[in-house]
Amino acid sequence: MFSSDHAGAVFFDVDGTLVPGTSSSVFLAGFLGHRDELAKAEDAYASGALDNREVSELDAAGWAGVPEDQVSGWLAGLPLVSGITEIVTWCRQNGLVPILATLAWSPVGSYLTDRFGFHRFSGPRLETTDGRFTGRVACHFDEYDKRDFALAQARELGLASRSCAAVGDSRSDLPLFASVGSSVAFNASTEAREEATVTVDDDDLRGVLPALSRLLTATR
Repeated sequence: MFSSDHAGAVFFDVDGTLVPGTSSSVFLAGFLGHRDELAKAEDAYASGALDNREVSELDAAGWAGVPEDQVSGWLAGLPLVSGITEIVTWCRQNGLVPILATLAWSPVGSYLTDRFGFHRFSGPRLETTDGRFTGRVACHFDEYDKRDFALAQARELGLASRSCAAVGDSRSDLPLFASVGSSVAFNASTEAREEATVTVDDDDLRGVLPALSRLLTATR
């Protein structure tokens, strides 16, 4: 039996969803010097030719020697979809807990959580020593870990999975889409559209409001 002070939770993907047309990792790889190589690897992940672990290890190698405190300055220029602030505010005003469920590196999730007021974030972690990245992955995190993180967050909040929604765009969202009450394919790939409850194409995140409003109605 679930009992919660919240009406539900909404899990937002980052790469391709909040970060349109690219990924935070490819954006950061532009500063690190391996942007093209990583973009090809991410395309291979999307097609199923590579798994998340392989892509993460390739990306992490490019971080070797970079100071941890340098990343936040780079992230200030991260391209973001319009409407994030408004959607987070709307969620909180309506009893929906906004959470980042993402495969983006933890510095990205931390930055977006602090900037916009998300409740929590998921993601893989880069290894660090003495304030610098080593070029190795400290903790891998794939699409099934993303689903499990979201469901664990729901339990912690006293929510049934049917009271939760996921907003995403690609392969990494599919296990989560199948596990929540409502799923929104936002500017999404064909496979995400096929699995989602509803599809939204918009250059503003507020385009998902009708779908979230329906979730809210269903939970009351």
